[in-house]
Amino acid sequence: MSAASSAVTNRAGPGAIPELFHGLFDDAAVFPPGNLPVAEAVPAHRRHRAAWYAEAVGPLLCGAGRLGELAAAASGGAPLRVGLVLPGGSAELGPALAAAAPFEVAGVELAVRDAAEAVAALDRLLPPDVPAAVELPRELLRGDGLDEVLDVLVDSPYRAKFRTGGVVAEAFPDEEELAAFLTGCALRGLPYKCTAGLHNAVRHTDPATGFEHHGFLNVLLAAQETDRAAAVAVLAERDGAVLAKAAHALTDRQVTVIRNSFTAFGTCSIAEPLDDLAALGLLPSTSQPQEDR
Repeated sequence: MSAASSAVTNRAGPGAIPELFHGLFDDAAVFPPGNLPVAEAVPAHRRHRAAWYAEAVGPLLCGAGRLGELAAAASGGAPLRVGLVLPGGSAELGPALAAAAPFEVAGVELAVRDAAEAVAALDRLLPPDVPAAVELPRELLRGDGLDEVLDVLVDSPYRAKFRTGGVVAEAFPDEEELAAFLTGCALRGLPYKCTAGLHNAVRHTDPATGFEHHGFLNVLLAAQETDRAAAVAVLAERDGAVLAKAAHALTDRQVTVIRNSFTAFGTCSIAEPLDDLAALGLLPSTSQPQEDR
C-alpha cells in the first residue's frame, strides 16, 4: 500500500479521531497472520504513536515468550506501552510481569480454562493499576457456560476477552454466538475486548479464504444492544453505508455506552481499519501525504 493511498500515512489536524475509535486498535503486528518481526514491529509502533491517528492506537501486544526480544528491540528508545498476551495461563503471569519490567505494562490478557482461577491469580499478582482481560475457550462459553463465566468476571475488576477469528474457518464465531457474548456482557455492564479477524470495518466474506469475517464497526454498533436478535441483525449487516449512517447518528451517550463495553481489539494491521473508516466517511478527509519511512 503506497503512502499516498493510505489514510494511515496522511496528515490530519487535532481531533481527527472521533471518540468512538479512541484506543480501539491494539497493535498485534507480531501475531498471525501479520507475523511482523519484533525488530520491525517496535519502530512501526513508535511511528503509529507519533502519527496523527495516535489516539486510535492502543499498546503493542506481545506474548510472554518474546519479551526478551522486545526489550532488545526497544532498547534506547522512549518507554514502550506493552500489552502482555499470556496464552499459557496463570503460570505465565508472574514470570511475564517480571520480564516486562523495562516496559510500561498497559494490560494483561490471560487465557485460561477456569475463570475463577484467573481472577484469583490476577488478584494475587497483578499491580492494582494494570488492567486485565480474561479469555476462555469458546467451547466453554456456550449455553449455561457463558452465563457462569460472565457472572464470575462481573464480580471482578477484569474484562472479558472473546476470540472473533483466527487462521481456520472454525475460529470465527457466527452472529448468534458473538451476539450471545455481546448481549451477555451488556446486560451485566461487563467490559470486554476482542481479538483476531476484525481487520475490516464491515462484515464480509474473505475472497481468498472464504472465511466469514465480522466487521469491527458491526461489533461497535452491536455493543449497545441488550436484545440478542437486535445484536444478530447488526452483526449480519454487510452494507457499509448503512453502518456508517448508524455510526454518524450515535449520540455522545451512546458512544460512551459502546466504548465502556467494547474497549479494544487486537489487529495485526493498523492501516486497514483506518483506511476502511476513511472510505466510509467516518474519518475526516486527509491531505499532504507523507512518505513511508
